[in-house]
Amino acid sequence: MNQINRRMRATEWLLLILLSILWGGSFFFVGVAVKALPPFTLVLLRVGLAALALHIVLRGMGLRMPRDGGTWAAFFGMGLLNNMLPFSLIVWGQSQIASGLASILNATTPLFTLVVAHLLTRDERLSGGKLAGILLGLTGVAVIIGPESLKGLGGALLPQLAVLGAALSYACAGVFGRRFGRMGITPLQTATGQVSASTLLLLPLALLVDRPWQLAVPGPPVWGAVLGLALVSTALAYIIYFRFYPPNKGGL
Repeated sequence: MNQINRRMRATEWLLLILLSILWGGSFFFVGVAVKALPPFTLVLLRVGLAALALHIVLRGMGLRMPRDGGTWAAFFGMGLLNNMLPFSLIVWGQSQIASGLASILNATTPLFTLVVAHLLTRDERLSGGKLAGILLGLTGVAVIIGPESLKGLGGALLPQLAVLGAALSYACAGVFGRRFGRMGITPLQTATGQVSASTLLLLPLALLVDRPWQLAVPGPPVWGAVLGLALVSTALAYIIYFRFYPPNKGGL
């Protein structure tokens, strides 16, 4: 299906700015919580609490989750690409590099999305204008956060590659998520399904690897960061994103 080009309305621009603040804040929350919680446990709390909040919202709106296997297989694929892999890679990366550098590296997501969509879709072709716009935006992110954040670039290579891997995973999720429009799944069901699926994927990993019952009980600042990460940077952000920027109905 050909994509219809149109100008964004003022409301959409405001929501896009709000989303950038909500998602950008996740790097601050992770920076606080990762000092006391190991990666898988932190990510499990993020998606688990977000899933609980979204299920409450879903029930409050009188909606129910689909129960067929095909839909849940898609939820697990989306949960893997859009939550489990990138969240875990970012948290592990931020345990060794500064939050500012991690956010700049994560800002390469649109660039990866452009390349992945060009290779895997029929209606999202790479163009010079799109590429120039994304590179300009990436430069803007670096300027806003501060050039000093780039001082660590090239130092801790593996953590930086982990954050870039997260950006690539987000890009793949953007293309993968296009199928939900064709399946007739509502945006809120899509958001709830993916965080629920990623919770189920992460639970055994967190139990086996982190053994959270052996950890010291975190203090109030850590719990505040976890709640902000789960409820603000995940649940609320997904409600806004999937409501106003739902997955494209085009196909691969």
